[in-house]
Parts: sequence; C-alpha cells; structure tokens
Amino acid sequence: MQFVLVIHHGTYPLPGTPGADTVSPEVVKAAYADWAAIGAMENVTSSPPLGLPKDATTVRVENGSTVRTEGPFLDAASAVGGFLVVEVEDMDAAVAIAARIPQARLGGAVEVRRPATYY
Repeated sequence: MQFVLVIHHGTYPLPGTPGADTVSPEVVKAAYADWAAIGAMENVTSSPPLGLPKDATTVRVENGSTVRTEGPFLDAASAVGGFLVVEVEDMDAAVAIAARIPQARLGGAVEVRRPATYY
C-alpha cells in the first residue's frame, strides 16, 4: 500500500532561522541521523526539501482574478515542510515510519494519508 506522509514543520527552528542557536548539537545530530536512516529506506521516496515558509508565495483565484500574496498559506508553525511517499503493508507500518520523522517529536506533526484519484 502507498501512503503519503505530510510533514508539518512546527516549532522546531530550521538552521539559520531565529532560535536555531538554542537547539543543542546532540538534538541536531540526532535529527540528521534520523533523516539519513529514513532516506536510506528502499520503500521511501522523498520530495525535494521545501524552502522556508517566509519565502513562499500563496496563489488564490478570487472572482476570476489571480491574487498573489507573499508568505505561506498557513502560519509558519503550521507550514508543510515536505512530504514522503512510503510503500508499506498497512497503516500501522506507515505510522511507524512517521513516528521516526524528527518533526513528529520536535514540535511538529506528520499526517499519514492514502493517495486518492479524483479525476
């Protein structure tokens, strides 16, 4: 079965952002090790890393006109940081991988969704 893991960044500061200097080197090292282990899994396909929410552009169409605003659709704490696609036997296996993602324990969350076809 295929599942999409949607990674919500949460409150954990990214390198180069305010508060990043407050994260201990041990926590940073553990997060990078977790990402390396997940990236090495043959049943996981990652997306390219997303840029910072502050650099996003949000597009809406209102009354037939394109409206472009600078910044994320949601606040920075709710912003999506990326996604993974996993091939596993069931939801429990997908949840087990989601629990290994650092954002799940560092102030963010990971949504597990089944892909769907709407067209």
